[in-house]
Amino acid sequence: MAATACVLGIETSCDETGIAIYHTEHGLLAHALHTQAAMHAEYGGVVPELASRDHIRRVVPLARQVLAEAGMAASELDAIAYTQGPGLAGALLVGASFAQGLAISLNKPLIGVHHLEGHLLSPLLCERPPAFPFVALLVSGGHSQLMRVAGLGRYELLGESLDDAAGEAFDKTAKLLGLGYPGGPAVAALAAEGRPDVVRLPRPMLDSGDFDMSFSGLKTAVVTAVAKLPEGDAADARQARADLARAFEDAVADVLVAKSLAAVAHCGAQRLVVAGGVGANRRLRARLGAEAERRGVEVYFPELQFCTDNGAMIALAGALRVSAARSDASGMAVRPRWPLSELAPVA
Repeated sequence: MAATACVLGIETSCDETGIAIYHTEHGLLAHALHTQAAMHAEYGGVVPELASRDHIRRVVPLARQVLAEAGMAASELDAIAYTQGPGLAGALLVGASFAQGLAISLNKPLIGVHHLEGHLLSPLLCERPPAFPFVALLVSGGHSQLMRVAGLGRYELLGESLDDAAGEAFDKTAKLLGLGYPGGPAVAALAAEGRPDVVRLPRPMLDSGDFDMSFSGLKTAVVTAVAKLPEGDAADARQARADLARAFEDAVADVLVAKSLAAVAHCGAQRLVVAGGVGANRRLRARLGAEAERRGVEVYFPELQFCTDNGAMIALAGALRVSAARSDASGMAVRPRWPLSELAPVA
């Protein structure tokens, strides 16, 4: 029988500092998140050195905050989990260093968590969590992947983006349209003003017969369309930009919905999990939810606050691995590049 575990999770893979405490019996006890989006917006993207320095400033105060909110002392924790990779090397080292120091001082186990495993498991934080097995659409930052998830650590890659991930395509499209950073919310906000089917963009690899994806061609089509947009700030110019943003969002959603449900049918699955930052996109949620319901497939999304990087998903993944007496950590090593397929399965 699996043991209970109360774990502090530390997430510092990119531009969010997330700390949380998760208990395998009582659920999420406390969590806190600081985003660096405003700081990086000035540069139009994440500056790794600035990200690392900000993590150093935030990690200790946030850890103290969640311990206070949970009403517990650090000595009551069973283990310390941290994001071991993938991510920015410097940012990962901040979390790993703090985690190791805390683990040594408390004489507690140190658990290295795969960032993408955290995202895959994040829907388990919901009141209505999915049961294994399921198919997962992982659309986080530089990753767009479809996985068959048989259990903890038992992941089979079905397909992935062969070039730009969906999140990268959103960021690049935002820049082309003169929008701010981060690109996903900015494009979605403008697309909400757009009219459907006014602009037609390609759906790359929609009929490829496999589960791989490609979004670089879609980005190129946006480049061509932007060059034809009217200039200025007049109402017609803004409407044209909004129509293009809507067309882009629709194209991405069409591809992700089609590929995801094809993967579900291929696996004979009944459940689909969507995780990662693009999973917060409301148009994708609406389309995927409606089409899944039509096909009799249950679809699960994390709460919006757990779509982006966060400490709760790291605490959860760490707690499940501690409870199963299985860890892939090695000291305070970080792995900026770490294929999910290299994770050891948990029986």
